[in-house]
Amino acid sequence: MVLYVLYSFTGIDHVLLAAPKGSENEARHFYNGILGMEEIPKPENLAKRGGVWFKCGVHQLHIGIQENFIPAKKAHPAFHVENLEALRDRLIDNEIKVKVDEPLKGAKRFYVDDPFGNRLEFLQWI
Repeated sequence: MVLYVLYSFTGIDHVLLAAPKGSENEARHFYNGILGMEEIPKPENLAKRGGVWFKCGVHQLHIGIQENFIPAKKAHPAFHVENLEALRDRLIDNEIKVKVDEPLKGAKRFYVDDPFGNRLEFLQWI
C-alpha cells in the first residue's frame, strides 16, 4: 500500500514535561540554574496557566503545571549533549543522582530525575 500525503514532518518543536502547581521556581533552579537551559518567555495568553519554558538547542522544553501531578517515570525526553562528562560532574556536584543504564552502542548516556520525579536521559554520540 502506498500512502500519498500532502504534508511532511520537519522535526519536533518542543517537549512538555508536567510539574506540580507552584513549582516554577524549582524548575527554573534545575533547568536554568543547574542544567544551563535559557528560560524563554511564555506567550502572554498562556502565561496565566503557569509553568515555564526553556530553550534547548533549536528546540524548546516546556514545563507545564498539572493538577493531580504524577511524574513520568518511564516516558522521557533524551537530550543530546556535547561534553557529557562535564554535565555529569555538574549534576553530581549539585547532589543530583546520576543513574547508569544498559549500554547503547555508539553513545555514552545516563539518566536523572528532575526535581518532580520526571525521568530525563542525557546522551552523547561517540
